[in-house]
Amino acid sequence: MMQAALAALGREGAYELLPTPAERLGERMQEVRRSYRGVNVTVPHKRRVVETLDRVEGDALSVGAVNTVVNRSGELVGHNTDAAGFYWALERLDLLPGEALILGAGGAARAVVHALVQRGWLVGVHNRTLARAQELVERVGGWIVAPDKLEKAVRRTPLLVNATSVGLNDADASPLPEGLLPEAGAVVDLVYAPLETRLLREARSAGLVVVDGLGMLLGQGVLAFELWAEAPAPVEAMERALREAVR
Repeated sequence: MMQAALAALGREGAYELLPTPAERLGERMQEVRRSYRGVNVTVPHKRRVVETLDRVEGDALSVGAVNTVVNRSGELVGHNTDAAGFYWALERLDLLPGEALILGAGGAARAVVHALVQRGWLVGVHNRTLARAQELVERVGGWIVAPDKLEKAVRRTPLLVNATSVGLNDADASPLPEGLLPEAGAVVDLVYAPLETRLLREARSAGLVVVDGLGMLLGQGVLAFELWAEAPAPVEAMERALREAVR
């Protein structure tokens, strides 16, 4: 996706994977400071990387997580394009603000909750670890959906978002108990590999609107590229490359 964007604009450069163990994160960011225009940051470093940066801007201030770093003449500036990238994808559904239920309390969940709350949604958060859910709602808003309230919350919500990693390593896993789905509305799964998770398969079979993780992946990528390139992103070229890559 990023390489296609560079080619479409006639820019030189390479977008490459830099595997980074947690104990080498600080060292890696110093390498970025010396040699890179910027980087994306993914799990499990989205929150810890903040400590290695000179400052953060925009949604990253509220979310407390960074997925995009821009090197501005040796100054590392952190941004969060996940939040706006998620809503960029959600706007294609033409939904009016209402209630939403988010599964998970990690960096992606923080971005999603922030994006929805800022645009007038009422957001419930369910997570296996109560302390993490509490920290999320205290930081970005929403309320906690307790385990004994989950079934009712799922069935009534018009927008369900899986922001956990369940389904990423096992396509047959689901973040919800078997048979539990919203009665109507849309189901979004931020997992994009596999493209159709068990949650989405079951939601589609139930007649619900389903949205896979490519929309948010594309949206955050478009916004990240524009931060690095300081130019409009070639969205069509990026989306074409992305969809070809996940066939």
